[in-house]
Amino acid sequence: MKLRLFASVLTGFAIAIGTTITLNQPSNAVNATFRCGKTNGVPTTFVRTQDGKNLPMIRWVSDIFRGTKLTPQHRCQEVSRRFQSNYDNGTLRYIKAGMLNGQAVVCATTQKDAACSDKNLLFTLGRGSDPDATVRKLFDRRALAAGKAVNQVGGGDNSNEPVNIDVEAYLYFAPSTAQ
Repeated sequence: MKLRLFASVLTGFAIAIGTTITLNQPSNAVNATFRCGKTNGVPTTFVRTQDGKNLPMIRWVSDIFRGTKLTPQHRCQEVSRRFQSNYDNGTLRYIKAGMLNGQAVVCATTQKDAACSDKNLLFTLGRGSDPDATVRKLFDRRALAAGKAVNQVGGGDNSNEPVNIDVEAYLYFAPSTAQ
């Protein structure tokens, strides 16, 4: 009789621990697909979330690389691929601004204090751009709520605060748009 009671208690304990472990796993409720498309003829990086939100993220209008193969269309395709690759690898936890090889850049990181590197680079900004101001402007939820993808050009925000965009929260709380 004691053996049955012990087995029942042990089974209940195992179920309780299994349930706790399962409930404490991070949510993968926000699965995203990044792609290059067009908005009014302008190459645009879009993200489509698992719940059907289709968000225009960056309109590629800058011609800072004029005269090279890095046309707005090529940048849109390449950067959309980098977003997807970093997202699939689990390295797109945060989007942040930084400097890499003396150039202002936007990169994907797993931690807020991580540095930008060749491995996590999303895209390079034009000379003289303020990387934090540009990221702040690019990922402005109010602009997205108004259905406005932001053009990829230099920033206009003079705040000195470093920017770290929490990608999962950003995608979860971003407004839906038709596309």
